Amino acid sequence: MRDPGRDPVRVRFAPSPTGYLHVGNARAAIANWLFVRRHGGAFVLRLDDTDTTRCKPEYEAAIEEDLRWLGLAWDEGPIRQRDRLGAYAAAAETLKNAGRVYPCWESEEELEAKRRQRLKRGLAPIYDRAALAMTEDQRARAFASARPPYWRFRLSAGEAVWDDLVLGRRAVKLPAVSDPVLIRADGTPLYTFASVVDDLEMGITHIIRGEDHITNSGVQRDIIAALGADPDAIGLAHLPLLVGAEGEPLSKRIGSLSLRALRADGIEPEAITAYLARLGTPDDLAPADLATLAAGFDLERISRSPARFDPAQLLALNRKVLHATPFASVRDRLPEGATEAFWLAVRSNLDLTTEARHWWEVVAGAIVPPPLEGEGGFLREAATALPPEPWNDTTAKAWAAALTAATGRKGRALWRPLRLALTGEEHGPDMAALLPLIGRDRVVSRLNLAAGAAP
Repeated sequence: MRDPGRDPVRVRFAPSPTGYLHVGNARAAIANWLFVRRHGGAFVLRLDDTDTTRCKPEYEAAIEEDLRWLGLAWDEGPIRQRDRLGAYAAAAETLKNAGRVYPCWESEEELEAKRRQRLKRGLAPIYDRAALAMTEDQRARAFASARPPYWRFRLSAGEAVWDDLVLGRRAVKLPAVSDPVLIRADGTPLYTFASVVDDLEMGITHIIRGEDHITNSGVQRDIIAALGADPDAIGLAHLPLLVGAEGEPLSKRIGSLSLRALRADGIEPEAITAYLARLGTPDDLAPADLATLAAGFDLERISRSPARFDPAQLLALNRKVLHATPFASVRDRLPEGATEAFWLAVRSNLDLTTEARHWWEVVAGAIVPPPLEGEGGFLREAATALPPEPWNDTTAKAWAAALTAATGRKGRALWRPLRLALTGEEHGPDMAALLPLIGRDRVVSRLNLAAGAAP
C-alpha cells in the first residue's frame, strides 16, 4: 500500500451531481482535504456525472458553492466525466481485447426474474453469467438484433485484499459479487468503470471515502489489475458510516442532512469542519481552524466503529464557534442596521446566527412587555430612576445602585422584573450591554407599558 510520506499525495473528491452535498459527503471531502494538506500534494475535484438522467447543472454549482463555504479549496478541477468519454472508450477496448468484459442482452425484467429464482433456491442473487455460456451463433444473432448489448466485467476468482488505512486488513470475495456492468447499452460508462480510469490517469494516490464503498473497492481493484496497473499503488481508506447519537442505525436519515439545510439553520462552516474532522477520533470536539485540523489529522486515529453523529454535539460546538466569531465574519448575515456592539452583546447567548434576529427585535423593535403581577410600583420607580443619556456599559450598574437605594431590591429581585419588562425574556445577554442598544426612550416606554399592565 502506498506510503503518503514517500510520493506526492493526490486525492480526489468525486461526488455525483445528483443532489446537494450532505454531511456524509462533507465528511469524506473534509478527510481528503485535511489528508492532502497535511502530507502535501493536490486535492482534485471531480464530478462523476455519467448518469445523464439524474445529474443536473444546478447540483454541480451547488457542490462547488458548498465546498467554498466550508473553506475546502481544490487544486485541480472541477473535472467532469462527461468530458472524458474518449478515455473510457479506449480503456473499454483494452478490457475487451483482454477478454475481461463480455456483452449481455438480458432486460431488467429478465434479470429480476433470475434474482428471484436464485433466492428461492437459497443462492445469492448475483448474475449467473449466462451470457458467457452463449454459443458463437447465439452471440452473432444477438449482435444482429435491434437490442444493443451492455457490457459486464468478468471478475476474478478468489479475493481482493488490501490493508485499509482506517479499517485494517479487508477482503472482498469476488465470486460472491455480480459481475458489474461497466458500459451501458448506449455506450456510456458507469461509475464503477469511469472512476477507475480517472483515478489511474489522474495519478490518484489515495482514495478516502465511506465504508459503504468496501465492495466497490474490491471490484475496482480487480479492474485496475485488468487494465495492467498495480492496485496497491492506490491507498484505500474507508470511513465508518454515521449512526445516531445512541448508536441506532440512522445513517440514511442523518446522511441526507444537507449542508444547505445546516447553513440555512445558522450552523457555521467552522463548526461543521471541526465536528466532522474529529468525529470518531479521541480528539476533543472543540473549535479549530482548517490549518489546525490538518496539522493533527491522522487516518489511524479514526475509530473502526461507526461514528455517532449527534446534532446536539454539533449545536454545542457551533455555540462555541459563534462565541468567538468576529463581527466582520457575520456582518452580512445580521439584520439590517445591526452593529458590532450589538453582535458583541448577543453572540455569547446564541446557538445559531439565525437567533440574532430575535435579539435585534428586542433591541430595536416594538416589543410588548408582559404583565408583571405586583411589579407596577417598582417599574414606575425604575423609569423615574433612569439616568440621562448618553449611556454606556456602566449605565446599568449606576441604575441598579440607584434602585437599590430607593427600593432595597438587589440581585434577582431587582433584575428579573427589569429584564422581563425590557426584553420579554427570563434570560439573555448582559443587561449592561443591552441597555445602551435599546436606548432610553424605548426603556422608558417599555417600563411604563409593563407598569401600566401590572396591578
